[in-house]
Amino acid sequence: QVQLVESGGGLVQPGGSLRLSCAASGFTFSSYYMRWYRQAPGKRREFVATITSGGSTNYADSVKGRFTISRDNAKNTVYLQMNSLKDEDTAVYYCYANLPRFGGDYWGQGTQVTVSS
Repeated sequence: QVQLVESGGGLVQPGGSLRLSCAASGFTFSSYYMRWYRQAPGKRREFVATITSGGSTNYADSVKGRFTISRDNAKNTVYLQMNSLKDEDTAVYYCYANLPRFGGDYWGQGTQVTVSS
């Protein structure tokens, strides 16, 4: 049974930092790319960052230079380090994996990040 469980969200002031975690289970984590998406109120879900099985990364322009995606294959966990947070980073953040052998797209339940003074 595939599971993606996010944690680490919360309330932070502008300019602050948070680290999100996504614990994966039910599949061979090290073999698949992982992504973070986010959805702000009233907006469509948007891509944030991706990391391949080999560790290559890519970011949305809006977070480039401020966010860092990483993975620990020994812990089956992907992280999103978020620095220099802005009000517009407020959203629910979702972990995502595309697993064709398990039927397709999988999403976590999401974790709320609120940036506000």
